[in-house]
Amino acid sequence: MPIIRFRATPRPVRRARVALQLWLLVLAWLAVSTAIAAPRIGVITMQPGEIFWERFGHNALVVDDPAHGPPVSYNFGFFNLDEPGFFGRFARGEMEYQLVALPLEQDLTYYREVGRGVTLQWLDLDPVQAAQLAAALAENARPENARYRYDYFTDNCSTRVRDAIDRALGGTLHQQMSARSQGNTYRSEAVRLASPAGWMWLGFDIGLGPYADRPLARWQEAFVPMRLADSLREAKLADGRPLVVSETMLLPHRIAPEPVEAPRHWWPWALVGLTLAAMVIFAGTRRARLVAGLALPLWTLCGGLGLLLAFIWCCTVHRAGWANQNLLLMNPLCLLLLPGGWRITRGCAPGAWFGRWLLVIAIGAVAALVLQLLPGAQYAAPWIALLLPVHAAFAWVWTRPHPSV
Repeated sequence: MPIIRFRATPRPVRRARVALQLWLLVLAWLAVSTAIAAPRIGVITMQPGEIFWERFGHNALVVDDPAHGPPVSYNFGFFNLDEPGFFGRFARGEMEYQLVALPLEQDLTYYREVGRGVTLQWLDLDPVQAAQLAAALAENARPENARYRYDYFTDNCSTRVRDAIDRALGGTLHQQMSARSQGNTYRSEAVRLASPAGWMWLGFDIGLGPYADRPLARWQEAFVPMRLADSLREAKLADGRPLVVSETMLLPHRIAPEPVEAPRHWWPWALVGLTLAAMVIFAGTRRARLVAGLALPLWTLCGGLGLLLAFIWCCTVHRAGWANQNLLLMNPLCLLLLPGGWRITRGCAPGAWFGRWLLVIAIGAVAALVLQLLPGAQYAAPWIALLLPVHAAFAWVWTRPHPSV
């Protein structure tokens, strides 16, 4: 019978194995404890509301860390109307918002009361990314760090959420969202979302210059919270997994839904403009006093709007309103027509410069049409179609000799 001999493992080798096993156990414990301790990060998206500053929707970041209590909403959308100088800064484009951290349930209270829908997207961040983002938000929410200079399109509550997520992901979100475009512009999105309030969409469409008409990448479109939520649904992590691991509706939407995209046609404006021009030409040679009386409010409105557009360009940091070509249509020079128009309504001659100013204003409207035909032009087709025929008709009537009064 053969004899089997066992060789004892040398003591140093046994010690090394034990040390390696203990080290692996420590690493496993650290990994498990880190995963357990890491917070969850989510994005809540609130649908548009009925107050004018709620028309664009809203969003916030959620940090759910059971070790520190209920989920916390980090909301970049707080401002104080009663703050000294608020409206002056608003007019100059120097308005400040701030980040506020508050319990998620408290943040949802208002949206529940007014019927605005809220969805929650949980993000599949690794424990280190989640912990770093949570720490960065807590630091950002400190009173000395919370305020920031607000911009409607490039630095608002939604772009702050987007940027925080992108930093946590090391820039991969920016890479994915910068390569795609749906052809939307700042103007098209602003007009669409403001459309339930007529005065608001008119204000955006008149007040925005060529900066607002450049096609946007998905990254830039994320100034709209609902667009950011759509992009997050499509975003991928570095290994190809979806960024959004789950999505939940926290509150149903009980008021009017977000306006849908719709094409904008210039031809109805042209029909109105040509009709008004024909009426001016027909009546202006027979009832000049009546036409002048009706023109005075139009000239006042155009001149006043022109001064406002000039103020935005020259005296504010609202760069989306700079170099606005609507100045050629809503011309401040229209205010110079008021004395002559008033004299016509009283049966008097309007003065030597009246017809010249009308001609200059009409030429400005033609210049707006020429600019519209150039590449990268500001979208002003509806206003050109409406106002160019009218300005031209006034010039035709009162640059001819001795119209009937």
